[in-house]
Amino acid sequence: MSGPARITHRIGGKPWDGPAERAGDVFDPATGALTGRVDFAAPAEVDLAVAAARRAFPAWRDASLARRSAVLFAFRELLAARADELAALVTAEHGKVLADAAGEVRRGLDCVEFACGVPHLLKGGFSENAATLVDVYSLRQPLGVVAVISPFNFPAMVPLWFVPLAIACGNTVVLKPSEKDPSAANALAELFAEAGLPDGVFNVVHGDKVAVDAILDHADVRAVSFVGSTPIARYVYQRATAAGKRVQALGGAKNHMVVLPDADLELAADAAVSAGFGSAGERCMAVSAVVAVDPVGDELVARIKERMARLRVGDGRRPGCDMGPLVTAAHRDRVASYVDAGVAEGAELVVDGRGQVVDGAAGGFWLGPTLFDRVGPEMSVYTDEIFGPVLSVLRAASYTEAVELVNANPYGNGTAVFTNDGGAARRFQHEIEVGMVGINVPIPVPVAHYSFGGWKDSLFGDTHAYGPDGVHFFTRAKVVTSRWPDPAHRGVNLGFPHAT
Repeated sequence: MSGPARITHRIGGKPWDGPAERAGDVFDPATGALTGRVDFAAPAEVDLAVAAARRAFPAWRDASLARRSAVLFAFRELLAARADELAALVTAEHGKVLADAAGEVRRGLDCVEFACGVPHLLKGGFSENAATLVDVYSLRQPLGVVAVISPFNFPAMVPLWFVPLAIACGNTVVLKPSEKDPSAANALAELFAEAGLPDGVFNVVHGDKVAVDAILDHADVRAVSFVGSTPIARYVYQRATAAGKRVQALGGAKNHMVVLPDADLELAADAAVSAGFGSAGERCMAVSAVVAVDPVGDELVARIKERMARLRVGDGRRPGCDMGPLVTAAHRDRVASYVDAGVAEGAELVVDGRGQVVDGAAGGFWLGPTLFDRVGPEMSVYTDEIFGPVLSVLRAASYTEAVELVNANPYGNGTAVFTNDGGAARRFQHEIEVGMVGINVPIPVPVAHYSFGGWKDSLFGDTHAYGPDGVHFFTRAKVVTSRWPDPAHRGVNLGFPHAT
């Protein structure tokens, strides 16, 4: 019998072949079976990856925009051709159903396609004759070695938010994916190599806090992109900026969906179920709090409950399953503890996901969709980011009360309003203190040519992910002021205060 597969780093264009001092378990969440052992990088392995990236940087920085774009186009074609294989790999280690995994890959592909336009994205500005015979123009140039630290919930999409654009801009990259589902990162590295990316431009190191700290402290890493929980995002931001690095650290969320009295309740109930329980609620844009504005609360809760009864929970590889398991047993138990806490704190448990009958193996990390009603803003099911299939309904007496509730929350990642009143929607998008807003759209993730990011405790640093903000994050500006000697213009006053 063969044992669990070894999952190791990719450094300098090839798998690392050294011994690992430590390793972590990788499970199939739908069965509970141990499927892999992932090597944990010590600082020495991080040094090797950064050194490989540093060596590759000068040649890649000097590669033409046409060359970089050609590699990205080739990568895009390979990714599209093998999207189903990558989605299956995500499902095997994360647990989300295949349809969710395929959607993850598709959204990542959008970011690759945006990065393919790097010749346009890196165009500077030019002012002829800004002063007499003086031209001024701007350039955007790569930073050097950059690092990406990505979370377990989107093991393919989140690296694709950052890595293709960083590479397109002329940087070299070290990726540290989640140790819970690490194989998608290696698959992306293999596709980049097949697309013709030079060795060392993209490296993958696996591990835990030891590897993260080595990246944050490394003198040759110029910038860090991070997605994860708010406490860790704050830690990454503080430690990396203290080391002089540029940082974008995207943190947690408590996303609200406000349902006004004039809303289409069929649409709103469908949205609450899909946005609350898709990918088992393990996504930073999941709706976790529905704010029902009087008098629609009772009817809305009834419609949500009715739809939840039709959800099929099971192995994401089986046809017809709507929601898979949670990523690990420990995370499942943590989420289940919030169900216990909600009951103890007095919330009304409308649908209990504990003990859910599932279409899957008994050893899987199962917790069914759970619905609470009449949740108070002081309860832990509301205050904490649960990151699981637990949906809370709060009641508000008015539009104003609902907006005040959302704005008082320390998170500001995403929000949505459901209404048929254009004036109310326009007022909501103006008044709400949240970075991404949906109007009758429950998960308002921006398309790739905009940028993704929240406000308040959902973002540390002021630069959002991908899109125009991503180009600016992975480059730095240089302005050139130029005058060329011309015998025909000797003695001309150049227009500067010091000129004679």
